[in-house]
Amino acid sequence: MSAPATTAALQVRGLSASYGPVTALDGVDVTAEPGRITAVLGANGAGKTTLLRTISGLVRPTAGQVLLGDRDLTRAPAETIARAGVAHVPEGRGVITELTVEENLRLGALLGSSRKRTRHVIDDVYAMFPPLAERRARHAHTLSGGERQMLVIGRALVTGPDVLLLDEPSLGLAPRIVAQIFGLLRELVDDAASGRLSVLLVEQNARSALSIADVGVVLNLGRVVATDSAAALAADDGLRHAYLGF
Repeated sequence: MSAPATTAALQVRGLSASYGPVTALDGVDVTAEPGRITAVLGANGAGKTTLLRTISGLVRPTAGQVLLGDRDLTRAPAETIARAGVAHVPEGRGVITELTVEENLRLGALLGSSRKRTRHVIDDVYAMFPPLAERRARHAHTLSGGERQMLVIGRALVTGPDVLLLDEPSLGLAPRIVAQIFGLLRELVDDAASGRLSVLLVEQNARSALSIADVGVVLNLGRVVATDSAAALAADDGLRHAYLGF
């Protein structure tokens, strides 16, 4: 993939959010550095999905800041945040099933900074996900679950993001497909041409997420209980048993 335009880190500072009387995030601090995968882990209800939805503008925070470099995106509309370089892939593989693979990717490219580069960035996605290239003329409803996940990630990548927010990309997929997709994500971040991309990965499958991540952040009931290297978190038996389920 072509390199994003900036090297700005995504910084979340003291972020809080609520659903009515229920506090979903309580003073969360997270940094997603360029060229790194940051895994956000925790049990159901920990606040992981709310964190991504608040960063991307789908949930309005009650306190705190979301910064991309020196740009404050805290209360910007979701479209503004997307155009600033933050691509959100929500849980559920939300492709448009009536459109072909190619049409889904072209739709994603409309948010890109340069429409003249649409063909180039789509070809980059096909190179990264060969099954999509083979099925470019097929309607998305004919794809397998793993292929749909590739397509929704590819649709986010054609926008040319600086930050990629991924919510439970392994959900409902066979272990072999999860390993394939996670391996491709690691390759994408490590690639010299895209080394400035930041990935913030929310995952229930903590073991797999830590195997490809550089940094891990553990949430519990809306609060950060640990931030460390992925290797250190994976080696912490007490933390794993208390919060990560393995």
